[in-house]
Amino acid sequence: MPAPFHAFSPSHNTVLTLCVLAIIALALMRRFSKSAAILSERVLGSILLLLWPVTTLVHWRMGSLTLENGLPFHFCDVAGIAGGIALWTRRQLACEIVYFFGLAGTLQGLLTPNLKFDFPDPRFLVFFLLHGGVVITAIHVVTSMKHAPRPGAVPRLVAVTLIYAALIGLVNFFLQTNYAFLCHKPEQASLMDSLGPWPWYIASLVGLCAVFYSLLNLPFALNRLRSRKVST
Repeated sequence: MPAPFHAFSPSHNTVLTLCVLAIIALALMRRFSKSAAILSERVLGSILLLLWPVTTLVHWRMGSLTLENGLPFHFCDVAGIAGGIALWTRRQLACEIVYFFGLAGTLQGLLTPNLKFDFPDPRFLVFFLLHGGVVITAIHVVTSMKHAPRPGAVPRLVAVTLIYAALIGLVNFFLQTNYAFLCHKPEQASLMDSLGPWPWYIASLVGLCAVFYSLLNLPFALNRLRSRKVST
């Protein structure tokens, strides 16, 4: 039987440490060896784009494949796909989606994982490749790659989030699934536990998204404001 996962266990702390080191390494490569940075970004982007089929295969081989984990419809899956596109194409919208989705949502999954299996279970590996890869990418694209959110990014990403929630709500209705945890909260303790019962916590999540997006955008909005003052 696979060993049960526990948050902030040695394996979890190792993952968190590796994520920090990866962010630093990518930043240093961007500064001192752009060719190495581009190669590393494309490797990471390819991993993020391939994780859905690989994760599906892993769950199938381990006998745990269900409709709940076989489709790339979770918030973090969307962030992962956007991150892969951002690293390969530098498309601004993809950069904004992975930044806001990644740090407002996937970071929570990285710190308080909804995961049952510890290392070296393959499901542990694909889970943290996705969540760690998204958070690394989210920070990297807006810092070292210089793709800061554009003006109007917060309302634009709130609209994207609402469209995503509406579409996933339909998927959950027809497939009887719980993508984006819109039908019930995750089993693992998380921020959602303090947001009230269903369906009220969904409205709270939307409000929190707007707050988190605004906070994540604040440094860039202040920088644009300072730049305008200097130019005048």
